[in-house]
Amino acid sequence: MTIKHFTHEQAIRVAVEGGHIDGDLFVPDAARGLVLFAHGSGSSRHSARNRYVAQELNSAGLATLLIDLLTGEEEEVDQRTGRLRFDIALLARRLHHAVDWLRGDDSTAALRIGYFGASTGGGAALVAAAERPDDVAAVVSRGGRPDLAGDALPRVRAPTLLIVGGNDRPVIDMNRAAMFEMRAPVQLEIVPGASHLFEEPGTLERVAALARGWFIEHLGPTSAT
Repeated sequence: MTIKHFTHEQAIRVAVEGGHIDGDLFVPDAARGLVLFAHGSGSSRHSARNRYVAQELNSAGLATLLIDLLTGEEEEVDQRTGRLRFDIALLARRLHHAVDWLRGDDSTAALRIGYFGASTGGGAALVAAAERPDDVAAVVSRGGRPDLAGDALPRVRAPTLLIVGGNDRPVIDMNRAAMFEMRAPVQLEIVPGASHLFEEPGTLERVAALARGWFIEHLGPTSAT
């Protein structure tokens, strides 16, 4: 897994209740879709795994926004307590704030948006998709916790891809149970030999390929390179 650094990456700041959240936005030329990342518990926009997936999406002509879902002060609290990373309602609201920022920026206002959620971020992405269905055209969850979305699951309208490691048995069961609650088009992909963090050789590359295909299909054609 090699992380590339893009010269056109833009640091952004989104105002939220109690402060702001920071993000890294990359918009390729002629982008026709954008993927907003919801990171998992204890992680941040600097997650090497999410940044790798983002660069693969960028190479397919998709814009990406990796953003912290907690303010700096909240992050300090969460480091001590681990509480806010499971506040799915709060994390979903932060995704709404990020979408509102994207809709107000000239470079991203017209782009269809997808959510890529990891771990607890998968639950937050599904809640956000259910609460504001017109905001999101597709969802991908990597090792996600869709069970944390609770009664929001039947209200999700966006086509959803659930990706789980083949060795992550408890999370496989959680994702299978969530599928039965959902009414939107939903697909489960199990990556053989992968653990929860997809650290095994080739497994994260498989995640990136699956996510790329899903978003290209549901966000519209892109200028692949």
